[in-house]
Amino acid sequence: MARMFRVLGVFTLAIGLMAFAGGLMEMALLFFFQTAFFVLLGYLNLSERSYILTFWGYMIVAFLGFTYYSVFVMELPY
Repeated sequence: MARMFRVLGVFTLAIGLMAFAGGLMEMALLFFFQTAFFVLLGYLNLSERSYILTFWGYMIVAFLGFTYYSVFVMELPY
């Protein structure tokens, strides 16, 4: 399970680098933060239950953040 968090770190690093190359600094910084979070968790060697609960918490925060942004921050398309 710890190895999967390191894999998530690699994928978020790739997305962050592409965002950085495209000039999307806020998105790049967000994904670099996620990369550091996932890699750090990958090397903590927690129990499998802890990894699953951490991932659930991450997904809840991510979905709530995306929903808030898409409903309250983005403008309506015309």
